[in-house]
Amino acid sequence: MKHWNFYTAKEIKPQGWLLRQLRIQAEGLSGNLDKVWPDVRDSAWLGGDREGWERVPYWLDGFIPLAYLLEDPDMIARVRRYMDAILSFQKEDGWICPCSEEERATYDTWAIQLISKVLVVYYECSGDERIPDVLHQVLKNYYDLLVSGNIKLFDWGKFRWFEGLIAIRFLYERTKEEWLLDLAKLLKEQGADYTQFTDLWIRPLNRWRFDTHIVNLAMMLKAEAVYQNLFGGEYTDYAESLRTHLDQYNGTPVGLFTGDECLSGLSPIQGTELCAVVEQMYSYELLYAATGDAKWAERLEVLAFNALPATISDDMWTHQYVQLSNQIACEKFPGKSLFRTNGPDAHLFGLEPNYGCCTANFNQGWPKFALSTFLWKDNVIESAIPVPAVLTLPGKRISLETNYPFENKLTYTLESDTDFLFQVRIPSFAKSLAVNGHPQEATFLEFAVKAGKAQTIEITFDTEPFLSDRPHDLKSVKCGSLVFSLPISFETRMMEYETNGVPRKFPYCDYELLPTSPWNYGYLPAELVVERRMVDNIPFSGKNPPVVIHTKGQKINWGLADGYENVCAKIPEARTPISEEVEITLYPYGCSKLRMTELPLLK
Repeated sequence: MKHWNFYTAKEIKPQGWLLRQLRIQAEGLSGNLDKVWPDVRDSAWLGGDREGWERVPYWLDGFIPLAYLLEDPDMIARVRRYMDAILSFQKEDGWICPCSEEERATYDTWAIQLISKVLVVYYECSGDERIPDVLHQVLKNYYDLLVSGNIKLFDWGKFRWFEGLIAIRFLYERTKEEWLLDLAKLLKEQGADYTQFTDLWIRPLNRWRFDTHIVNLAMMLKAEAVYQNLFGGEYTDYAESLRTHLDQYNGTPVGLFTGDECLSGLSPIQGTELCAVVEQMYSYELLYAATGDAKWAERLEVLAFNALPATISDDMWTHQYVQLSNQIACEKFPGKSLFRTNGPDAHLFGLEPNYGCCTANFNQGWPKFALSTFLWKDNVIESAIPVPAVLTLPGKRISLETNYPFENKLTYTLESDTDFLFQVRIPSFAKSLAVNGHPQEATFLEFAVKAGKAQTIEITFDTEPFLSDRPHDLKSVKCGSLVFSLPISFETRMMEYETNGVPRKFPYCDYELLPTSPWNYGYLPAELVVERRMVDNIPFSGKNPPVVIHTKGQKINWGLADGYENVCAKIPEARTPISEEVEITLYPYGCSKLRMTELPLLK
């Protein structure tokens, strides 16, 4: 299976709205977490007394590429400070995690798999020549300890074993040492086999389990692809059958699976954890690179343009632990939590609502997405995700100017000292495709680029809005990769306080969002009219969305979930109109912090 290769942050640079989005992230919580959050600032990874397991590696996994994509000297210096500290604590036998030798047997080695992946990210961004040797020591020590039986996979390490294959492949391509393949086989042998758990995904339970944990499942989708990339052999696309099964019983309109925190069924008032959003994006990035199958790139777009921005505040200082398709308020439940295994504050926007893993892990979403814009294989360069970026290589430069997905025009400028083939992936939903004004019909466009001849390629296409079927005889509105929702106006209640020595203070305090506009509507069988506007300095702005859809609706007696004042019922209590017909304006899901996404179509 011939896979596509990723470029590095030295070669790809964001521009346009994508650059603005990354700068917002750098100016928000991602770029300041090491200054304000004790679990990163005072972590045991640096010799401190706070968490010494997944949180610093999680944060670095996104902060490192963010720093190098933006070429920010201060952020790069902070990356080096953390990496120097982590490397300085490595033991002589190669062990790198912050625990004593006596604690190793009970230390969940998910952290080894994660820090190994971070070391690869850091090397690809920085070129630090220490890293291959450090990683060799880490993985050889891991192998020796597993072979000897001194440690074994359990809990998170067992259910995320395939994450270790990313670093193994990186090192094997450089050394060809057979013990690395043996380590990969050992991880697979001791790791969880998700094919044994599929019956558990059909009926949600109010019970916490590793085998229905939504983040584990989002990661798991790439398991066959990363294993086959290492060993070769026939790829069966088992990820597709697993994804289809998850979607059938737990799907959402934006390509996620419900999981608050474990699989939660098809209800639009059950949530999805933010860690699962970015991990599912990463799985799709690797699946597309491994297979070249366009469905994974298209699904990646849907997650990135909808689920990711929807669950993070416009200034990226706060986030939710879980997002809901139909979310009419974000207010802490005064009694029993609505969620199956999450607490009553999991849907608030804050520093670490419910649990802090997402605080550290959401940082990888946009930077790794930016690194997926251009891919290469042999003498072919592909524009895989058509968002604004520049690829600069020795003797080559490719620039893409676009406001996609808010507009459907792509302008490429190509310059090269040598001949090469340039390929553009065209979304399956594109209508009236044209290249430099000439109609085309293709899902992939290929251009022969000649040395010394600058070339401009302008690609245009249309996207048509439509009603998509959802469970419970509800509908969602889609147009291209964007999902649309009925936005709900809200007032914000800011909460500053301190818990366990961790302050929440502006701008990283907690916020409740309380509705101030009606939400109990159904769609009428009317035209869906797209209005494209200017892209704001905040690309997914809740105040100035770059594109909206106008249609017709009427109020209905929707009702509230039993026992809750600010949660809509799972399905409407009645579908009989109780108001006059009105025009309603739909916002992109990613621009709507409070929203109704799954609505009935009134007859």
